[in-house]
Amino acid sequence: MRYSLISRFRGTLFGAFLGGSLTSGGGIEPQNYPNFGRMAILGTQSLINLGRLDLDDWIARQQQASLDLTPTEIIIATLPVALFYHENPIKLRKNLLSLLKIWGEDPVVRDGTLAVGYTIALALTEKLDPLTLIPETIAFLQETPTSIPKKLLRIQNLLAQGAGLERVQAEFTGKETLNNTIAIAFYCFLSTLEDFRLAVLRATHKGDSKQQATHLIAYSTGVITAALSGAYNTTAGMPLNWRVLFLENNSPTSELTSFEEMLELADALVAVWSGLYNSIRLDPKKLTEEECAISKAALLSVYAAPRVIRLR
Repeated sequence: MRYSLISRFRGTLFGAFLGGSLTSGGGIEPQNYPNFGRMAILGTQSLINLGRLDLDDWIARQQQASLDLTPTEIIIATLPVALFYHENPIKLRKNLLSLLKIWGEDPVVRDGTLAVGYTIALALTEKLDPLTLIPETIAFLQETPTSIPKKLLRIQNLLAQGAGLERVQAEFTGKETLNNTIAIAFYCFLSTLEDFRLAVLRATHKGDSKQQATHLIAYSTGVITAALSGAYNTTAGMPLNWRVLFLENNSPTSELTSFEEMLELADALVAVWSGLYNSIRLDPKKLTEEECAISKAALLSVYAAPRVIRLR
């Protein structure tokens, strides 16, 4: 089914936040990882304000917020850039690699960021083929010293065999936590491609383990899976009761206060990407009631073709 671009932007950003707040039982809890999503919010606001990637502005925003990101949080922080440059694989790769310089040169984080960003780009351009996604993603990574390509190929084999979640989780254990997290996230996404709810529930399943490490892995896997599935299935594919629970239990650490504000931020990012930023102001909090109604109507009507409405 074809979805609008704006619905895919919304699905990616809101999906990541929802995946980070979802319990293994399907409930919503304010997450215990205070930096989660904050850099993604700040980065989105930077792209909206400047209309381009500016590393100095991102660094200044991170320092002002005093953020120290985990590897998974770094991948989520790059989502706005993946959305903003999704239509051009060359610019997508270049800008993602440029952004990662802020947080160092970890090759696993690099490959994870490129794999997630490229998959989201394929979903947004409606070119995602589950049968060829993994080989195409490995080609996008290019030469790398990490084991992520090998693990992704193993996931492809397990999917072809119809392997269940317990088998995949049992196989992908060990010290390479982020590598395994990315592999399991791709499995959960591809094995339930058309079902956002089931994909995220499987990703956050912890089994009978009480170990904190297992909880962290499930949290990270859920976040990445939800971002991928959100880009593919959009907010239209997300359960309504989850949206309501997220609204009622929104984390106090977030700079956003509601589901509606999350959507407005995604809408503004689409508007800037399309070139509409020359016509209206993009901060919903600064608009009058009349301007807000006009801008929402304009934002929801944006369906831009690459290099037609705007040049970047």
